[in-house]
Amino acid sequence: MKYTKLGKRGPKVSTIGFGAWAIGGLNWGPTDDQVSIKALHAALDAGVTFIDTADVYGFGHSEDLIASVIKERGKGDVIIATKAGNDFYYADKETDEGYGAIQQNYKKEYLIEAAEKSLKRLGVETLDILQLHSPDLEKLERDEPWEALSILKEQGKIQHAGLSIQSFKESDQAHLLDKHSDLLDCIQVRYNLLERKAEKLLFPKALEHGIGVIVRIPMLFGLLSGKFNRKSIFEGDDHRQFNLDQDKLESYLSKMESMADLFERYPNWSPAQVALRFGISHPACHVSIPGGKTPEQVQENSAASDMPEILLKKR
Repeated sequence: MKYTKLGKRGPKVSTIGFGAWAIGGLNWGPTDDQVSIKALHAALDAGVTFIDTADVYGFGHSEDLIASVIKERGKGDVIIATKAGNDFYYADKETDEGYGAIQQNYKKEYLIEAAEKSLKRLGVETLDILQLHSPDLEKLERDEPWEALSILKEQGKIQHAGLSIQSFKESDQAHLLDKHSDLLDCIQVRYNLLERKAEKLLFPKALEHGIGVIVRIPMLFGLLSGKFNRKSIFEGDDHRQFNLDQDKLESYLSKMESMADLFERYPNWSPAQVALRFGISHPACHVSIPGGKTPEQVQENSAASDMPEILLKKR
């Protein structure tokens, strides 16, 4: 496992992290808490020191599982990045199905309250990183979310402030890095072999300001692992029913097939590892956060840190 500093002001992190959305138990199909806990242990055993979660993942359950593992083995140099802004506290878990009743809430008082609840769930005195959870631009143009991050920093309740850039809004929200460069320590962005819009405007600004970059969806919801085909079907509460519906699946698989020569250049590495290594090959990017539901997935993901650099032509 290799390590790097998350931007100019961020902490030292492993270049492959652990994305903890799936273990929350909602939106990714069936999960088993004991297997999820084993997956977290496997990640830490492999040298992973960066765990990304959010208060809304499993309505707090992802944070609870992380807390149980940290309590058992100690926090050490593990960095936990969580998020706030999707208000699930008044949603009905039985009828919400993971999304319906949840509302974006970026009012100052709410964000401070949400951060305090995450502190309690995680069992820590300060949050290593708190990220605004993919808000609409209209909410980010207001002062309140930024005031909340500033207050939380001043109070010592968070060490670093981050922004999870809304998917497909990489260029629209890039100017926020100029406006809030003194406050923002890191951003999180959707970036992978098939979705590279962030390279155009967002990444140059991150490099200019020394803002760390966390790469999410590096395997495009598992598609870049090579395990899906045009007949793949997602059931139950699995969000991939719409994020990888039949039309999107066809489009993405066609693009992936056109890149066959890339995967063939690395015969000793799996497609998932090639995809993960690409995500941290850009000079602006520091850590990639693939999801992992089993120890075996986590071990495969973690090994990608030691792959040679993968560079493609600029778009």
